[in-house]
Amino acid sequence: MSNCAVYLKVPCATKIAKTTKELSTCANDTDLSGNVFPPSLSAKSSIVVPFSDTSFSGKNTTTEIVATNPSPSSSVTVLPVPSSIVHTFRSRDGSPSRSVSGSVSLDENMSTCESLKSPEFEYIDNEEISEVKSIEKKTTKSLCISDYPGKEGNIWKKDTFVNMETTDKIVDIDNNLIDPQFCATIASDIYEHLRDSEANRRPSMDFMERIQKDINASMRAILIDWLVEVAEEFRLVPDTLFLTINYVDRYLSGNALNRKQLQLLGVACMMIAAKYEEIIAPEVEQFCYITDNTYVKEEVLQMESSVLNHLKFQMTAPTTMCFLRRFCFVAQQTSEVPSLQLQCLAFYIAELSLLEYSMLCYAPSLIAASAAFLAKYILSPSKKPWNSTLRHYTLYQAADLFDCVKALHRLCCNGCSSDLPAVREKYCQHKYKFVAKKYCPPSIPTEFFQDLNN
Repeated sequence: MSNCAVYLKVPCATKIAKTTKELSTCANDTDLSGNVFPPSLSAKSSIVVPFSDTSFSGKNTTTEIVATNPSPSSSVTVLPVPSSIVHTFRSRDGSPSRSVSGSVSLDENMSTCESLKSPEFEYIDNEEISEVKSIEKKTTKSLCISDYPGKEGNIWKKDTFVNMETTDKIVDIDNNLIDPQFCATIASDIYEHLRDSEANRRPSMDFMERIQKDINASMRAILIDWLVEVAEEFRLVPDTLFLTINYVDRYLSGNALNRKQLQLLGVACMMIAAKYEEIIAPEVEQFCYITDNTYVKEEVLQMESSVLNHLKFQMTAPTTMCFLRRFCFVAQQTSEVPSLQLQCLAFYIAELSLLEYSMLCYAPSLIAASAAFLAKYILSPSKKPWNSTLRHYTLYQAADLFDCVKALHRLCCNGCSSDLPAVREKYCQHKYKFVAKKYCPPSIPTEFFQDLNN
């Protein structure tokens, strides 16, 4: 406490200031208020000056300045000082200290009395005063300063994760019974039905090898990269994009297609998905225009009819986005990371998976859970991404996500060098919180995939 100022919000009676220089004799024998000093007062007398101020909290605040007297027989005189003066004291190194309001400072060059030239004061802690101990205790508690290990919790060290949690309780996220859009009473039944039906509306995992002869996985990735740009151009919701890719893959799972018709299939499927998801879907002429009029209106409508008949008008299909919104909401309730960043990052990871033909081997719900896992890890690498609440609502253990998370992690790490930049450029925008520019750690600790009950 070498450089310290007296703030009037703290009772000044808890500190005793000790002068380190002798007070010089007052030339006019007058005090700060203009009163005449008594003859018995000299420079060797002990002086006690009470300072009172009520400008902050309305309570009197008193500070006593004690000048030591080498003569034990000297008397003690109390000097009144106006309460409007805000005091600051010179620190031990001689540098002047500013007051809270910056009004008045007892300095060598600014003194109202010749007898108070260049006063220097030294603070002496009186640890037996209960107020001091109370303030120190509150400060230590608020600043988490401790000489011993604190309470149980997550302790972060550089490149080290230490889990001190003893209990991992499941958080109830379906407790909002006021807002009907949450469907709190039937939400669990809805997602249970989606989990049961996702297997029935999934495309084949090997249609490129079995069915298609003229197109390959690279052509499919180029088409999807272009569809991402189209969805951005038309400002379509993410569900429309995911549903479009589902229709494309399901159609390709049963129909051999010429490469010249691949783009036509893409716009036809996006038009169907937009009619299903959007409030105002783009017109067929707009889809023709977006292809630079490569296809005419009749061709688009004919392909639309072909897709609908092949899918038997089963347009409702659980996609990754159906699960991802709920899983992100669960993660937000049990995480300290920014909610919007977590959601945008999870969406970015999920959209990267659309480009990869090899990701078709994973169920949409598994990709959604893995995207939430990886997003939490990227935003908070020192904490375990998975917990009991996520396990309860996703129905996946951390170990179940291992392969899918590793595949998504490779996509994130290789995103900068990809020849298909549409997804990355989309999520480098401000409205998506620049999540594509987030640093992705090169590896994920294997202990993060251990089951919670182990």
